[in-house]
Amino acid sequence: MTTSPRPLILITNDDGIDSLGLLAAVAACAPLGDLLIAAPAGQQTAAGRSKPPGNGGRILARRLEVAGQTFQAYAVEASPAQVVEHALVELAPPLARPVALAVSGINYGENLGEGITVSGTVGAAMEAASFRIPALAVSLQTSPEHYLNHVAAVDFGAAAHFTRRFAAAILAQGLPDGVDLLKIDVPGQATPATPFRWTRLSRQRYFYPVPPRRRRLDEPAAMGFEARLDPARLEPDSDIRAVALDGVVSVTPLSLDFTARVARARLQAWQADGQPDSSA
Repeated sequence: MTTSPRPLILITNDDGIDSLGLLAAVAACAPLGDLLIAAPAGQQTAAGRSKPPGNGGRILARRLEVAGQTFQAYAVEASPAQVVEHALVELAPPLARPVALAVSGINYGENLGEGITVSGTVGAAMEAASFRIPALAVSLQTSPEHYLNHVAAVDFGAAAHFTRRFAAAILAQGLPDGVDLLKIDVPGQATPATPFRWTRLSRQRYFYPVPPRRRRLDEPAAMGFEARLDPARLEPDSDIRAVALDGVVSVTPLSLDFTARVARARLQAWQADGQPDSSA
């Protein structure tokens, strides 16, 4: 049992235990508290908040070397959301302290617009938030070739800066009322001096499927994708506009409440208008 007064911070991701983005998140948060590091054993990009019943759930102890320090970590054979569950119900209890903050990332590739439900990075943060743990989902805009083939050439410095900045703010004062998690997306060319903007989640699609190249439909081939945007239709305060057009850091407050903001009277009028004419 530990008697450390430092807050306990869960660090996780969807890119796997060997991700350089995970190491950057560890380095960013280590000065702020004690770390509980648990990440998928392998690549889980685009797993969303899924919980496949076939995942084995084995937990394997690992050691991570970050900036001259050695950290205990755990590789879990599970989806990002399942990793959070294992961390909270199996790994955190022996520490005899509640998790004060969950940080998911730093992800290879931006998570923008309506597609966040696909993101394992956001899915892990949502899972933590469902346990009333304030959470950050942090992503760095990168070229598509880095999504599955991670290389050391990616600079996580700016993303780590904003991870630490907002993690410290949450630990100091919690999240504002009505906010369950923050989604942070950092442009690829950002520096610690790049301004940030409070944004809303765009309703536009950002990643579009591209047909795979194959001669016959029965040949195995993964669907491709590409980023597209329509500047004329983009909401002025959207996360897509901030990152993809204006090159500023996007900070989007999210809620687990997906309910559409529409007055009940309007819903009742819509339902009444849709009733068949009984006099016919």
